[in-house]
Amino acid sequence: MYIRKTAVNLNCGLDLVAEVLGGKWKTRLLYFIAQGTLRPGELHRRIPGATLRVVLLQLKELEKHELVYKTIYAEMPPRVEYQLSALGRSLVPLVDTLGQWGDEHAPQLRQAIERQLSEITDVPPPAPLPR
Repeated sequence: MYIRKTAVNLNCGLDLVAEVLGGKWKTRLLYFIAQGTLRPGELHRRIPGATLRVVLLQLKELEKHELVYKTIYAEMPPRVEYQLSALGRSLVPLVDTLGQWGDEHAPQLRQAIERQLSEITDVPPPAPLPR
């Protein structure tokens, strides 16, 4: 069982957003779910850098924070799909805006990240993931 090592800080809106969207793949999961109802395996295939376990954990967190909801179909084998809640849909314009900002500043951001990675390790920077 996971035991959190630091206290949750919920003093302002930015703290709340960081708590809800903190996670390497959460904004990408929201982006893809906004494209249509998706099953966990489909989401995992769209994010090749993530393990299925991490995708499932972050989907569970998004569900607990009421940004997505899960539908379980009583079929054999069982089928699960994720959809955005109204609260999750309200985030879509912000996620789109963040993506556009990243696209507009991609060369500068890539250089800064590559410079930072070269300072801390000899490992080459990761390949860009599809958006």
